[in-house]
Amino acid sequence: MTYDYDLFVIGAGSGGLAASKRAASYGAKVAIAEQDLVGGTCVIRGCIPKKLMVYSSHFPALFHDAAGYGWKVGEAELDWEYLITAIDKEVRRLSHLHITYLEKAGVELIPSRATLVDPHTVEVDGRKVTADKILIAVGGRPVKPELPGMEYGITSNEMFHLKEKPKHIAVIGAGYIGTEFTCIMRGLGCEVTQIIRKELILKGFDEDIRTNIQEGMTNHGIKIIQNTVVETVEKVPEGLKLNLSGDNTEPVIADVFLVATGRIPNVEGLGLENAGVELVPSSIEGPGYSTMNAIAVNEYSQTSQENIFAVGDVTDRINLTPVAIGEGRAFADSEYGNNRRVFSHEDVATAVFSTPEAATVGLTEAEARQKFGDDAVTVYRARFRPLFHSLTDAEERTMMKLIVDANTDKVLGAHMVGENSAEIIQGVAIAVKMGATKKDFDATVGIHPTAAEEFVTMR
Repeated sequence: MTYDYDLFVIGAGSGGLAASKRAASYGAKVAIAEQDLVGGTCVIRGCIPKKLMVYSSHFPALFHDAAGYGWKVGEAELDWEYLITAIDKEVRRLSHLHITYLEKAGVELIPSRATLVDPHTVEVDGRKVTADKILIAVGGRPVKPELPGMEYGITSNEMFHLKEKPKHIAVIGAGYIGTEFTCIMRGLGCEVTQIIRKELILKGFDEDIRTNIQEGMTNHGIKIIQNTVVETVEKVPEGLKLNLSGDNTEPVIADVFLVATGRIPNVEGLGLENAGVELVPSSIEGPGYSTMNAIAVNEYSQTSQENIFAVGDVTDRINLTPVAIGEGRAFADSEYGNNRRVFSHEDVATAVFSTPEAATVGLTEAEARQKFGDDAVTVYRARFRPLFHSLTDAEERTMMKLIVDANTDKVLGAHMVGENSAEIIQGVAIAVKMGATKKDFDATVGIHPTAAEEFVTMR
């Protein structure tokens, strides 16, 4: 049978862009459909604009710390409108850049929503087209719990378009998105209250990362309300009133309310049922949520329909931009490049751009002890004041940690909290991925004076 395209990609985010360009480089006729700006969550409303806001949020601390080095800095003031406009301009520049990349690769961009009609047909831009293979790469979206008053809350999508800087912002959610925005808004000068269901933020991360970030956030003036949930939200003359239950029942009143309690695969309205694509429950959990679904795939990102594939957050495996890119390229190599391969989801490094920053790769201490047993795990840990702050009055601490298999000496995990954690762990991740031992770390000469040298001097 003759098809209109060899490959039709639904969604021009990180995974879809990577897969479409790689497939086209092998000679495939490829089209990609996107109803929003090209670039996906990362470029449009995630990694990039968020990191730009992180940078902006660090300047007040730098102005303050400069005094310890003899600098006299005058009164500083944030132009909120300028910041938001500048970020939006950069986002649109990057989106346009991705369009030019598609053009150079020979991928046809269709700026429209696409839905499945059957296993080989999609409806897009008011017409039906056919494809030998279809790749679904529509990502995920933020979701709010089904509780009274949640319509007053905003999600991470709207954080980049606030008309004015909030005086007091309340955040619910203990994951990396809620934690990052909590730190960003505090750094930008807002009063911030974060409400979390448990004792600690960042479930799933190493315990030392969780405790050290939370301690640092508290030191920076963020109010964290633990073991508490929001029951209802109502409008009052002073702003938004969050009614709470749990350890703290005193209502919180803020002018902006950020709901950062989870993201779900963006599967609604795709017509998956028309093509027989099976779903599985996604990982989101908590009060006020009904069951959410993700697209079921095998190790080659193949769905229950042999010619339909899915990559990225819509599959709810590891929801990170570089993972979506890696899955997309592995798919293209396997199906069009005569190089059948599986993308490895092991030892994927990641970061939390909170203040203090954190990064991690490999197993947490708890995971290692559960997998190998307490006696088979050795933990090396260091906590110190960074040299930079020896001349400031800031109460900043850096934490670094290695998890080692006591029987093989292999480094199972590396974790860090402190400035430049992500940059440092990126390099450490290479060693962990290669199976380096603690002796390999010990045999490496440190660069002095740096924080990073602690990873090769721990005893």
